[in-house]
Amino acid sequence: MIPFSVLDLSLITSTGSPATAFANSRDLAQDADALGFTRYWVAEHHAMPGVASAATALLIQHLAAATQRIRVGSGGIMLPNHSPLSVAEQFGTLETLFPGRIDLGLGRAPGSDQETMRALRRDHNSADRFPQDVVELMHYLGAVEPGQRVVAVPGAGLDVPVWLLGSSLFSAQLAAYLGLPFAFAAHFAPDHLEAAITLYRREFQPSRYHAAPHAMICVNVIAAETDQRAAYLQTSLEQFVVALRRGRPGTFPAPFEPGTHEWMEAEKAMLAHSTRYTFAGSTQTVTEKLARFLDRYQPDELMVAAPIFESGARRESLSRTMDVHNALAASA
Repeated sequence: MIPFSVLDLSLITSTGSPATAFANSRDLAQDADALGFTRYWVAEHHAMPGVASAATALLIQHLAAATQRIRVGSGGIMLPNHSPLSVAEQFGTLETLFPGRIDLGLGRAPGSDQETMRALRRDHNSADRFPQDVVELMHYLGAVEPGQRVVAVPGAGLDVPVWLLGSSLFSAQLAAYLGLPFAFAAHFAPDHLEAAITLYRREFQPSRYHAAPHAMICVNVIAAETDQRAAYLQTSLEQFVVALRRGRPGTFPAPFEPGTHEWMEAEKAMLAHSTRYTFAGSTQTVTEKLARFLDRYQPDELMVAAPIFESGARRESLSRTMDVHNALAASA
């Protein structure tokens, strides 16, 4: 059975705070560690009221210190916001503190709007340099070459595992060209999943990092005692997505009873499309849905996000997700 991993947005709920979000992320990471998940990643977003993981490397340090075995990393660092040298130094520091447990996932999007990007003091054309910046960053993490004047300390020679993340064909093709593992963000951008995975596998060039392609797909999983309970929990994600699409992002909202609020037809269509790879239901229901998904796309690894308002329900969903993993392993 393929490995299961976790993506955490460190959600700030409508009744919580960043401090509460960090405490909840710590608890969830410890659960993921004990349950046997392979990785625990957090994502860089800026100026979003509902997401606390802006200073991603700092949060990774907090989570790695609170866990024992699980790999902790970025899903991802938005490289256009940073210099490759500074990222190499940050993740070299993390790898030095937690040897063999750090992943560096890289994204090409800024993780923010244009105004926020200007506040980050980044050039609006920096995304165009993404391939060159990835190569430069990997150079800093590799062995020091004769005459090399700029050296990442710490970082040089540590070869922190680099992943490329994406929701389109661009990063899939670049990951294939560089011989790197690739993660597709189907949990919020489902459109190009099949095309991106197919392209990545077809064009993959073996490298010193990976001899064969390694494709991970990220989906949402909301697992609960019953299908009805899961549908109730999913309404928080629906509200969050609609607010984002309206250009009014907010904190992560409390759920409401299905049927007590009626979305407009355009919103229904948008939600059906954008949450296509959200698997909600009882443990049995999620097992059946994920079995069909895995059979179709054959990922080498599955990453799950649990966008749930209440921390206890989020932790329960994660435990049930590992029950799904074990059930699928047994049937295989």
